[in-house]
Amino acid sequence: MATVQIDKLLETVVKEKVSDLHIVVGQPPVVRVGGHMVRLDTKDLEPDDAVSLMKSITPERNQQELQETGSTDFGFAFGDKARFRVSAFKQKGKISIVCRRIPNEFLEPEVIGLPPVCLELIQRPRGLFLVTGPTGSGKTTSLASMINWMNHRMDHHIITLEDPIEYYHNHIKCTINQREIGTDCPSFAEALRRALRQDPDVILVGEMRDLETIESAITAAETGHIVFGTLHTTGAQGTVDRIIDVFPTHQQAQIRTQLSVGILGTLSQALIPKKPKGIVAAYELLVVTPAIANLIREGKTFRINSAIQTGKRFGMQLLDDALFDLWDNGTCDEKDVIQKSNAPGELRAKIEGAKKGILDEDGDDDDDDDYEYE
Repeated sequence: MATVQIDKLLETVVKEKVSDLHIVVGQPPVVRVGGHMVRLDTKDLEPDDAVSLMKSITPERNQQELQETGSTDFGFAFGDKARFRVSAFKQKGKISIVCRRIPNEFLEPEVIGLPPVCLELIQRPRGLFLVTGPTGSGKTTSLASMINWMNHRMDHHIITLEDPIEYYHNHIKCTINQREIGTDCPSFAEALRRALRQDPDVILVGEMRDLETIESAITAAETGHIVFGTLHTTGAQGTVDRIIDVFPTHQQAQIRTQLSVGILGTLSQALIPKKPKGIVAAYELLVVTPAIANLIREGKTFRINSAIQTGKRFGMQLLDDALFDLWDNGTCDEKDVIQKSNAPGELRAKIEGAKKGILDEDGDDDDDDDYEYE
């Protein structure tokens, strides 16, 4: 029975193109659509339902991990329709499951709105390119899109280190080895150290969460590889600070110097509900120019944001400027862009100023204000 149920639920997820499915005892299954949580029209789930749904999709090894540690993560394919990244965990002694849909098709960089300069940066012979943002901000999709773009145009050896593997890549022009942490190798740090002996051109590090992994990634970028890394930071300035702060104080000056030479750029992103439905990404892009490399080396990261504002000719942009544009061209609601902002007060003031400017210009009265951006 559970298999039929899970098949029906996953079928709904694929058909409606929702991003996540939540299975929690005491309520019907819930899906996330365009950023909002929507309950499905079925019965409330009992503890037994959650257990049988979990068992129908969870490998033996992960069931054991769930018993021992209270949570487990894995990926699985739903036929050829989609892949899912699954997190199963215990809460109040009962089982909960979150399934995130990973589309089968790769989205072209233009389709997801990646700044064009990203594609120039990843064609360099070496360097560290960081994709950052909170969980669920589309980092994996952006990285898969860039790897897929390379795969159609370059003859590289690409090694990805992931936990779990999400998008599956075929060998087109590139040779691509995808290693799953916990299955193919014990840890990111260990896999990254080994990767340097495996003749890579490009290494993707699924998560840079500890000193050893970050150190190895910087070294790999220095020694003639393109290294993609992800961090759960928001904004370019916060990303650079976070990397440096991981190291002990006596090492920080050296890391600043290494980073200033090794880093190509950082792409920070957020997903925002789109009108009338769907989602759209807003990006902050830092391109490391000689001037920005100096700021990193000298520990003046607090000046990075203003350097991004003056670096528009290099393709740089601040997240809040991207958010303002999404509001200004009518793609997203004001409340949604302000919610994702790094400086909500400033963005709100900018929007208010723009509204006044538009009203003065067009001579509209306040009643029409709501229709200005539909």
